[in-house]
Amino acid sequence: MSFVEHLHELRKRLIISIIAASVGTVVGYIIYPTVLTFLMHPLCVTNGANNCGLYVTGPFDGFAVRLKVGAISGLFLASPIVLWQLWRFIAPGLHSKERRYGVAFVLSALVLFGFGAMVAYLVFPHALHFFESAAGARVHAIYTPQNYLNFLMLLMVAFGVSFLFPLVLIVLELLHVVSPTALRKRRRYAWLGIIIVVAIFIPSNDPYSLTAMAVPLLLFYELAILVGRVLLRHAHNEVRQEM
Repeated sequence: MSFVEHLHELRKRLIISIIAASVGTVVGYIIYPTVLTFLMHPLCVTNGANNCGLYVTGPFDGFAVRLKVGAISGLFLASPIVLWQLWRFIAPGLHSKERRYGVAFVLSALVLFGFGAMVAYLVFPHALHFFESAAGARVHAIYTPQNYLNFLMLLMVAFGVSFLFPLVLIVLELLHVVSPTALRKRRRYAWLGIIIVVAIFIPSNDPYSLTAMAVPLLLFYELAILVGRVLLRHAHNEVRQEM
């Protein structure tokens, strides 16, 4: 396609994605009570069913929370369509082998990101309990929807992005930037670096979140070495067969 045709194709994919996100936002606005109940579950687990409310300080705040949760839900619901449109735009310029790797890459990224977000959601009650108990029995926490939901979402995104770490390593191995052998030899320094980076950049510095993020990343590092070795061996065999 010409440059102008590429622009028309991009506009088409963007319009479909925007429509999907808009429809998803409307659906998210409608199912807001269910979504909010799901997001508040960690708070209810920590403080009990009788003390798991969120408090607003202005008349517009409650409506703003519903809009925000609806928009986030809409993006989540529309994400398969948006990713599919992105793939439809990129795929025509790829070879069959690149398309095969591209599909595996996207699916793996979705699974790893979702797994990381779920780990953050499950460990969040323990993090809340740690912070609340640290202040002592005489200090009682009152959360607004903004500070509670922002903290939870930030933690889920941080876990989701960090769990893409093995995928990045595997891509670097396939591009011959690093080798499985080099990763294995530098394992001790890599493990120390992972722990330090997690301790510095994690949004929540409680021991539960630190452990829940650091331990999987250490395991992912070892998994990336094994997977990279298998994929490189498979790629070398394909090159030999073509020759």
